[in-house]
Amino acid sequence: MFVVTPCAAGCGRPAVSGSNTCAIHAADARGEAERIGDYITGHDVIKDLSACGLRFEGMDFSRRAFFGCNFSGASFSMCLFTKCRMRILFFDFCTFKNCDFSGSDLEFLSFAGSSISDCTFEGSNLIHINYSGSVITETTFDNSDLYNSRFIKADIAHSDFENCNLKRNYFIKTRQEAVSFKASNAADMIFEIEE
Repeated sequence: MFVVTPCAAGCGRPAVSGSNTCAIHAADARGEAERIGDYITGHDVIKDLSACGLRFEGMDFSRRAFFGCNFSGASFSMCLFTKCRMRILFFDFCTFKNCDFSGSDLEFLSFAGSSISDCTFEGSNLIHINYSGSVITETTFDNSDLYNSRFIKADIAHSDFENCNLKRNYFIKTRQEAVSFKASNAADMIFEIEE
């Protein structure tokens, strides 16, 4: 698992891997994102990486395996994560715009508090994923296995969960607008906690 090294500026945020400062205090935050992006694209397996708060645009991270990485607060625009394998990653409070996770195998990830718009998770294994508190719009999860995932207090609009396994999915206090669960086992979803 990644080691949290505090930012040398004393702000308490985690430093970016290979640096002594966080993304906010980096002399060249764009350069840091490019350095980390080059590291990811240059390796098939990425472990213990800390890239909190960085901005990634138009990067192709497809077919990579990620283990124990922290991307909290990062921003991803037009990035590809197709056919990735991810275990124990933190994407809390991130922004995802026009990103593609299709055909991926994801387990034990957290997207809590994130903004996810115009993205696809089609044909993926999304097991034990935390989307709680996220705002999800214009996104498709079609043909995916979302076993035991959480959407507690999420805000989901104009998105599809068609032909999905939704067993043990928690949609407690989730706001939904124009969401399709066609051909999914929506009866196995949990909308309130039994007392």
